[in-house]
Amino acid sequence: MRLTRTRTTDSVPLPTSDAFPTVQLLFLALCRLAEPIAITSIFPYAWLMVSDFHVGTKNDASFYTGVLIASFSLAESLTSVWWGVLSDKIGRKPVLLMGCFGTMLSLLIVGFAKSFTVALFGRVMGGLLNGNIGVIQTMVGELITNPAHEPKAYCILPFVWSVGTILGPCIGGLLADPSRAYPDTFSKIGFFGRHPWALPNVVCSGLMLVSIVAGYLVINETHPDRRKGADPFMHHDLPEATPMISAAGANADPAVDLRQDSYGTFNEVDVTQTHHWEVNADGSSATEEKDHVQEKWFTYRVAMLTLALGIFTYHSMCYDHLLPIFFQDERVDEVSILADGLFHVPGGLGLSTKDVGIIMSVNGLIALFIQAVIFPWCAEKIGVFRVFILVTICHPIAYFIVPYLVLLPESALYAGIYACLSIRNLLSILAYPVLLILLKQASISTSVLGRINGLAAAAGAACRTIAPPVAGLLYGWGAEMGFTGLAWWGAGAVALVGVLQVYFVPRERHEESAIKPALACFATDDAQPKPPRDIVDVTVYEEVQETTMNSRV
Repeated sequence: MRLTRTRTTDSVPLPTSDAFPTVQLLFLALCRLAEPIAITSIFPYAWLMVSDFHVGTKNDASFYTGVLIASFSLAESLTSVWWGVLSDKIGRKPVLLMGCFGTMLSLLIVGFAKSFTVALFGRVMGGLLNGNIGVIQTMVGELITNPAHEPKAYCILPFVWSVGTILGPCIGGLLADPSRAYPDTFSKIGFFGRHPWALPNVVCSGLMLVSIVAGYLVINETHPDRRKGADPFMHHDLPEATPMISAAGANADPAVDLRQDSYGTFNEVDVTQTHHWEVNADGSSATEEKDHVQEKWFTYRVAMLTLALGIFTYHSMCYDHLLPIFFQDERVDEVSILADGLFHVPGGLGLSTKDVGIIMSVNGLIALFIQAVIFPWCAEKIGVFRVFILVTICHPIAYFIVPYLVLLPESALYAGIYACLSIRNLLSILAYPVLLILLKQASISTSVLGRINGLAAAAGAACRTIAPPVAGLLYGWGAEMGFTGLAWWGAGAVALVGVLQVYFVPRERHEESAIKPALACFATDDAQPKPPRDIVDVTVYEEVQETTMNSRV
């Protein structure tokens, strides 16, 4: 006989309270602001910054600007999975705080850079050290114990992203090169005159410092095996057998191996046996699945949902990259598809930088409204998987209609712009959180949720890296051909691929069953749970299979 302690579950249950974790999600959202601010705050001044570094010729500045912007996402894609795996081992909170610190350090390096190489190093380092997107998705999934709260909780991430994409360019545009923008306040020979790009990055770094301190003080660890208050009588995901009672304790006899021919004085112990059976819905044993959960986390469903997220991220990033270019591109007068054909729509809308800023601000407000109001309602009334199918099928429309805004008269132009932006926001903002929810549902165990979200974050970062240069290249080719819609239609074609890919995403039907846990026998409905008595695991080894009997002494 061998005396061991039984691992009855694979994770510590989260708190059973149905209350929405408002405070925790609020501070997670504060930390989540790191990535959109880090990515987008450089947008307004990146071209001027690269030009100031005198890298290559003036015509090369656009290329190097794209390299500088895309480097963050590229580096992030290389380490997101690793950060997810690390969060499964050491906990979510340490990885989250390290990501915030890495982003803060990256901003300072870029702000005080005197050469393109140093600025590029800062962006790359920020991407390598930032695995927050996957980790925060995992933390949200572990905080939410009531499925009814999932739509509301998961819409917070894209909501915060929208806020970050508004704050980032605003901070960068208003504070970059202050000696030139505000000569009465900042001297050209002063500190910010010598470091023209430092001020916006210092401000963003200050925000990051606040999030680090607040996260350290307020945010709780959500990893099932790492958080405080875990039941000391429950142990999880430990492969070794731990001795339960010593030879001189409750049972003075040494442990006996049942593979021996003689069992000694085993019958002298008064034992009451309780058998526990772990089976799947089809009657098969669940023991092997629990033992090998770490090796089986990358399932077909996870792969297909990750691919769907990558496709969505690619064409969504194309839209974000092309929109300001198309708005500010020179307008061509007297364009008519009746006279020139459907594929002859040259130029852009010819809007000023100020007009583009106003439009983008209004666009952010539209996005916030959809995230806060429309998405939770749609997810509740329609269902998460149906919303995913619906928005994926409709997404190509958002790309094919944009180029034809040039056909509208001045009086109807802004109405057309906001109509296009509303359609796109409705589809993209619904798509992202439902993909996160589906990824959480696809996880076979909470112990591997970190690496699944890390993989999804890596796929998204890789697509964000590829999308801008490809979209810019297609826009340039389209301008030469007299059809700037080529880039838009290219993104729409990728969205069509997403429509076809939906067919291969399996729908997992969840059935809930009330299962009484093994330790529930130590408590009654009208009494508080008491620590279990010593447990003896009697493991019988046979030629074909292994049978386990759990007995209480």
